[in-house]
Amino acid sequence: MATTFTEIAPTKKRNGIAARVGWAVLICATLYVCYFSHLGAIGFVGPDEPRYAWIARDMAETGDWVTPRLYGKPWFEKPPLYYWGAAICFKLFGVSEAAARLPSAISALLATLALAWLAWRIYGAETARWLLLLLPTTVGMIGFSHAAATDMPFSAMLTIAMVCVAVIVGLVPERPSRDGAQHAAPLRDDATRKQWVALILFGIFLGLAVLAKGPAAIILCGGAVFVWALFTKRWRDALRLLHPTAIAAFCLTALPWYIVCARRNPGFFRIFIIEHNFKRFLTPEFQHIQPFWFYGPILLLALFPWTGIAISAVIYVFRRKLGMQLDVLTTYILCWACFPIIFFTVSKSKLPGYILPAIPAFVLLTALALAKALRMEKVPIPAGFAVIALTPVAAIAAVGFFEYSQPMRKAAAFGRYGFECLLLSCAVIFAVCVLSIRKKYAVAILSGVVAWVCFLVLTYSRPLPSMDPWFSPRALASKLLRDPQTAADIRCLRLQRAWQYGLNFYLHRPLKEWEPSKPRGFVIASASGMQELNRNRIRYETLDDTSFSAILIFVGGSQKDSQKARALESPN
Repeated sequence: MATTFTEIAPTKKRNGIAARVGWAVLICATLYVCYFSHLGAIGFVGPDEPRYAWIARDMAETGDWVTPRLYGKPWFEKPPLYYWGAAICFKLFGVSEAAARLPSAISALLATLALAWLAWRIYGAETARWLLLLLPTTVGMIGFSHAAATDMPFSAMLTIAMVCVAVIVGLVPERPSRDGAQHAAPLRDDATRKQWVALILFGIFLGLAVLAKGPAAIILCGGAVFVWALFTKRWRDALRLLHPTAIAAFCLTALPWYIVCARRNPGFFRIFIIEHNFKRFLTPEFQHIQPFWFYGPILLLALFPWTGIAISAVIYVFRRKLGMQLDVLTTYILCWACFPIIFFTVSKSKLPGYILPAIPAFVLLTALALAKALRMEKVPIPAGFAVIALTPVAAIAAVGFFEYSQPMRKAAAFGRYGFECLLLSCAVIFAVCVLSIRKKYAVAILSGVVAWVCFLVLTYSRPLPSMDPWFSPRALASKLLRDPQTAADIRCLRLQRAWQYGLNFYLHRPLKEWEPSKPRGFVIASASGMQELNRNRIRYETLDDTSFSAILIFVGGSQKDSQKARALESPN
C-alpha cells in the first residue's frame, strides 16, 4: 500500500521538532557545564585571582566604586569592570570563589551567544549550532570562564563589539541564511534602525572593553578593521565606525570612570597608562618575557580539542578551497583572529590570556568549515570526521590510563576517576567507529562532544576538589580560621606570590613576614623558608604539609604551645 503525503509530512515534522529539542538540550547542557558548573570547586589559584577578588570585596564593603584598592592602597593595574561585576556578585550571593568567577562565566556566555547570532545570520542555523558546541568546549574558554580575572570580560566585550562592527560595515545580510553565506546589501545613506542600534551597541561594548582592560581594546578592534580595510579596499565602510553615535556611546560608557578616578587620584594616568600599558608592551619591566613563538603552542592548546579541524579550516581559507561566497567576510574573520596574536607577539610582555580575543574568531571559522563539510554530497575524507570526534576521546583515554595505572599520590579516588575515564572513552570509541561506518558523521562528532562534556563533569566532581589543598591556600586558611587568635598572629616566610595573596584574601589581612628577632609562633613557610630555618638552626615543628607550596609550622616556644598548635588539626 502506497504511503500518502499526509502520512509522511507529520512524521518529518515530528522528527524536525525532536532534532531541534535534542540540539537545544545538548547546547544548554554544554554551556552550563563548560561555563557555570563547579565555579567554586577549587580555591583561588595564582596571584591574580585573590588580588582581584580582594579589590572587589573591598569595593563591596567600603562602597567606593571608583578607586580600586589592594590592602588599603590604590591599585591601578586594571580598570574596574571586573571588580564591579565581582563586587555585585559578592553582594548578591556572598563572598565566595564561585561569586568571584561568575562575571567571567557570564561574559563567556554573552560572547558565545553574540557570535552564534552572527554565524546564524550569515552562515545559517547549522553553523550557529556547531559554534554553540565547539566554542564553549575549547580549553581556552573553559579555563578563562572559570577564572576570577579580567581576561574573559575583556575578550567577551571585544567579541560583541566585533560582531557589531560586522553589522555596521555591511557584512551581515538583512535576513538570516538557511544553508550558507549570503551577500549583504551595502548600507544605504539613510541608516536603518538596526544599523543605529549596531552603532550604539558597538560604542557601548567597546567602551566596556576599555573599562575591562584599557586602551588595548581600541587597538585590537581598530587594528583588525584597519587591516581588513587594507586588504578589501573598503575604507568607506570602515570609516562608519567613527560615526558620532558610536563615538558618543563609547565616551558615555568608558570616560566617566576614567575622569572621576583621575580627579580623585592625581597619579592615575601615569601609573595606569604609562606603566601598566605602554611600559608593559614596550619593555620587559614586568618580567613576563617569552620567546616570539610563545603564542603558537598557547593557541593550539586554547583551541583543544578542536585544534586539528581549526588548523584545517584556516588552511582551507588561505587556499580558497572552502567555497564561501563572502570572501570579504572571510578576510574580516581572519583579521579579527590573527591581529591579536601578531600584536602581542611583538610585545615585550607575554601572558596566555592576551590572545583570548582571537579564540572566538578561530572557532567561527572552524564551525563554518565543519558545517560546510557535513553538507557536501561526497565527503572528501570520511575518516577525517572520525578523527575529529575521537580527538577529545583520545585525551580522555590518555588521562584515564595514566590515572588508573599510576593515580596521583596513589589515592584510590584518583584510581576510580581513571577507571571511569577509561570506561567512557571505550564506549565512545565504539560508538564513533560504528557511526562513522554507517556514515552518520554529524552524530559521531556529537558523540565526541558529549564525551568531552561528561569528562568535564567527572573532572569537576572527582579529582578537582581533592587537588584543592595542593594548589590553593583555601584549605589551609580554613584550618587556621578555626582559632581566630592563631589566625591573627600567623606570619609567613618566603611564600610564593600566589600563596601570599591567597592567604591574605582568606585571612582578610596582609600577612607579615617572619623575622628572626621574633622567632616564636605560627609560621606558614615555603620549602626555601624552611631551608633558611635549618641553616640558622632554628627549631620548628611541622603541623600541616598537605600542599605543595606552603607548610604550616610552629617555630620555637614551649611544649604547651606545640600542643595548642596541634589542636588546629582537629576538626573540632
